[in-house]
Amino acid sequence: MGLLVNGEWHDQWYDTKKNNGEFVRESAQLRDWVGDQPETDGRCYPAAKDRYHLYVSLACPWAHRALIMRTLKGLKPLIGTSHVSPLMLKDGWTYRQDEGASGDPINGVDFHRQLYTMTDPHYTGRVTVPVLWDKQRSAIINNESADLLRMFNHAFDELTGNDLDFYPLDLRSVIDEVNADVYDHINNGVYKSGFATEQNVYEKHVKALFEALERMEARLSTQRYLAGEWLTEADIRLFTTLVRFDAVYYGHFKCNVKRIADYPNLANYVREIYQWPGVAETVNMDHIKRHYYYSHDKINPTRIVPAGPLLDFQQPHDRERLPGQGVRHK
Repeated sequence: MGLLVNGEWHDQWYDTKKNNGEFVRESAQLRDWVGDQPETDGRCYPAAKDRYHLYVSLACPWAHRALIMRTLKGLKPLIGTSHVSPLMLKDGWTYRQDEGASGDPINGVDFHRQLYTMTDPHYTGRVTVPVLWDKQRSAIINNESADLLRMFNHAFDELTGNDLDFYPLDLRSVIDEVNADVYDHINNGVYKSGFATEQNVYEKHVKALFEALERMEARLSTQRYLAGEWLTEADIRLFTTLVRFDAVYYGHFKCNVKRIADYPNLANYVREIYQWPGVAETVNMDHIKRHYYYSHDKINPTRIVPAGPLLDFQQPHDRERLPGQGVRHK
């Protein structure tokens, strides 16, 4: 884990001491946009085939969101991908193929941080995934996963003919409300629990995490998806945390009050989304487990990666019992 300070690399863990034991996530800084419906104050660039490249980690839940949306929106022929090694050590994310990375066929970099300094030689901040790269300008377009979901949802539709809508206009207020709860208490909640360095801070966040999981369990008892009968970006955002939960967050991050397997609705819901065409191929449990258990030596100093648990997301689910129509079309 590290960051750039004025373009210089520092191998530095999060400074929770200055925040009284709290983990505080840094906001994304690179917020330009693809398409003509910008949701940021950044510059806009046109959608085009083979102009953009997506850099991800197969272990990272934030990058996983973008991979799923790229698949569901039929963007594979338009936007290529490269993935880092699951082992994030003193050099941060790397493209070392002997550790399981894809390598970088676009820029030939060894370290993910080089993409940031190519964009801004004086960049200061955490070096994160995912990153959408503009091959024409040789620069990062955007490093905020929530933005990438929205861009992928609509910017390339005229090129692909894919009119599936994961952020329909009439559901946006519901989706935004659910996203806010899920992000703060579940997506980021597992990190706020796992990276806490004071007992009271850990207890506060783990309590909020499981209260939020109970809210989602209750919500999914009466409707098939988080926003009702349609699969939306809210479901993609929750799924990437849930699919990692029992394998990683339960033990490694001490989020061990209950497993997702102990929640009937959440457990079936995860299996349904996993079984959507194209989603399973985006889940790499080997990268997920190796990244968390091996990279976070502050939490797991032995770097031993556990053998279990045995998870089978291909088991049948029961979500057909609730009304649901799949995905909306625009």
